[in-house]
Amino acid sequence: MFEGQPQAEIEALMKRDPEFRQLYQRHRTLDKKVMDAELGILPIDDFTLGQMKREKLHAKEKLLRIYDRAH
Repeated sequence: MFEGQPQAEIEALMKRDPEFRQLYQRHRTLDKKVMDAELGILPIDDFTLGQMKREKLHAKEKLLRIYDRAH
């Protein structure tokens, strides 16, 4: 996420906005868990996987709103 934006901007936003930092870290954690589940490394049921994907999407949408508001 945020591949097109300069990393310095993202880091600066994480330093000054605790909500952005928390959401960013949560999104990264969920992204790894979803990827592991899809690869079969993390054994979870489809319902839980769906919940994680929805939470990840919700975090991404909030992150993008915060980022857009800051720029």
